[in-house]
Order: sequence, then structure tokens, then C-alpha cells
Amino acid sequence: MIIVHHLNDSRSQRILWLLEELGLEYRVEKYLRDPATLRAPAGLHTLHPLGKLPVIVDGDLALAESGAIVDYILERYGQGRLVPPAGTPERLRYLYWVHYAEGSAMTPLLVKLIFDRIETGPVPFFVRPVVRGLARSVKGRFAQPEIDRHLDFLESELGRSTWFAGEELTGADILLSFPLQIAAAYAGLDAGRPRLTAFLQRVAARPAWQRGVERGGAYRL
Repeated sequence: MIIVHHLNDSRSQRILWLLEELGLEYRVEKYLRDPATLRAPAGLHTLHPLGKLPVIVDGDLALAESGAIVDYILERYGQGRLVPPAGTPERLRYLYWVHYAEGSAMTPLLVKLIFDRIETGPVPFFVRPVVRGLARSVKGRFAQPEIDRHLDFLESELGRSTWFAGEELTGADILLSFPLQIAAAYAGLDAGRPRLTAFLQRVAARPAWQRGVERGGAYRL
């Protein structure tokens, strides 16, 4: 049985969703973020040298990185589900979005989240104006404009099909769900981009997503 080492409010929610879509048996080991730092608990290096989650254990295999985990589960257990057929245009789009999700979409979002923390976090009073001004400048000049470019691109791409790789849900949509949920919570994704809003609504309405949240615990980004 697959064991999912799952951190609340994180990328690992996608792994639970994937397993539920495939109807696979699995066990969840839950870990909670530190409420002050929002970091994963100490000691996770026993699971993976970087001390980050998700990590799955499947027999003798321990695997980190949610993109790699999705690939592994679909290759070993998917039986062709959630991956377009080889040699089709949908398969090429699938591969693009799988890599885009963490390679391009998350980078400006992470920059914004980091500088949000810098701007609002504790800072010695004598450098506070400089630090907070720098944080606002980075967000305003780089992070948010770059996020908006990506959101406009994603909104346009969903004009081509119901899901990102075609008319059927795939692993690419599962991976893209997290950056889009982050964007909706912290980076201005709203009803002004109706296709992306509808995408997130379709995700939240899927029974497999809802079962994954039940297994993983409250999901509050």
C-alpha cells in the first residue's frame, strides 16, 4: 500500500486527489506546519534529505517531488488513465503543462509569498521602512506583473479546451491546481478571469478532490 507523508495546506493535497481519482488504496501520515513560521516540522530529513513533503513510500521506494510522484503513480498504477495517448497533440500539451506547473507557474508566486512575509513580518524599527519598501518594490515591479502575465496566458489557453490538455482531466490539471489555488488566495486571481475561476470550481466539485480533502484534513491556503 502507498503511504503518503502529507503536509497540511501544501502541494501534497494533489497527491491525495490523484490517488482518489485512480481509486487506489493508500495511507496518510499527517504533518502540520508550524503556525508561526508556516514551515514543515523539523525531522523530516529522515524521509528525504531536504526535509520537504510530499513524500510517498511504495514498498522499498521513497519518492519526493510532487511532479515526479504524479508521473510515478500514473505510470505504475494509472493503466492509461489521466494521461492522453502517446503521439497525440493532447499528449504534447500534457507534457508541457506537467513541467510548466512547477517550472514556470510557481516561481513568481513563491517570490510574492516570500516578500509578503518580509513586508509584514517583524523587522527592527530602524530598517523597517527600507525593508518594507524593498518588499513592495519587488512585488510591484516583478512578482505581480509576472503573475498577471502567467494568469492571462493560462486564461487564454483554457479557451482551447475544458481542461489544460484537452477535454478530459489529466495529471497536468492535478499539478496545475496548486499554483492556481495559490493565485486565487494570494495573487489576484478572481472572477475577472472566468475560465480559471471555472477551472477551480470544477476541481472543488470533483468527488475525488473532496475525498482527498477529507483524508488529508482541512485545506486552507
